[in-house]
Amino acid sequence: MTLLSVESIDKSFGGVAAARDVGFSVERGEMVALIGPNGAGKSTVFNMIGGQLKPDRGRILLDDADITTASPQERFRRGVGRTFQVAQTFLSMSGIENVQMALISGHHQSRRLWQPARTLYREEAFALLECVGMVEAADRPCSTLAYGDVKRLELAIALAGEPKLLLMDEPTAGMALRERAALMDLVSTIAQDAKIGVLFTEHDMDVVFGHADRVLVLLRGRIIAAGSPEDVRNDPQVRQAYLGDSHALTRSV
Repeated sequence: MTLLSVESIDKSFGGVAAARDVGFSVERGEMVALIGPNGAGKSTVFNMIGGQLKPDRGRILLDDADITTASPQERFRRGVGRTFQVAQTFLSMSGIENVQMALISGHHQSRRLWQPARTLYREEAFALLECVGMVEAADRPCSTLAYGDVKRLELAIALAGEPKLLLMDEPTAGMALRERAALMDLVSTIAQDAKIGVLFTEHDMDVVFGHADRVLVLLRGRIIAAGSPEDVRNDPQVRQAYLGDSHALTRSV
């Protein structure tokens, strides 16, 4: 059932090691959180998996296929989707048009003129909006949507590529407390139903310990703890790494 295998990847910038001997796996339908203090190397690891950075050493496998040197576009074609800390949408387009654009790109029809493209994949786009609870906003410009709704729309856009693996960079950043739990509940349900592996970074510990099946903790480029939310929350080394914010690791979920 292993979907993603990260094998001993390293990355340095100007002699400074941002990631050292990082290795872990993600299973189909599993939610895995990658956490750590600022500067721990989360973004570096995330970007190596997404293809924005190439490891200096090690391998990244998706469904046993080596994607270590594959471009982000090739990884998308192989089934790697991504959402970003700041939602990436076309603000002047409606919700359904944004999803249609993602479907058109996924079907390699992005050279088509936009006017006829408005009729392409409309039913499929509507179904994806329904999946994320955004049907009522289908024909509204993205510029008029609340930020929580934009985050849901970005999820629909990512799902348009039919990902096997979904990378989510700070998925609840900028959202209200109630919206955070609702979004992650939705992601968890979709991941389980569609057997999508999810790897996400997150600063909100309530989100992490309330929704992750496993938690990986980075410190100075190395994984110092990995396991169930309960095991990680009670790990003395993790508590020390979060010194000054350890209360966040001990709150009930």
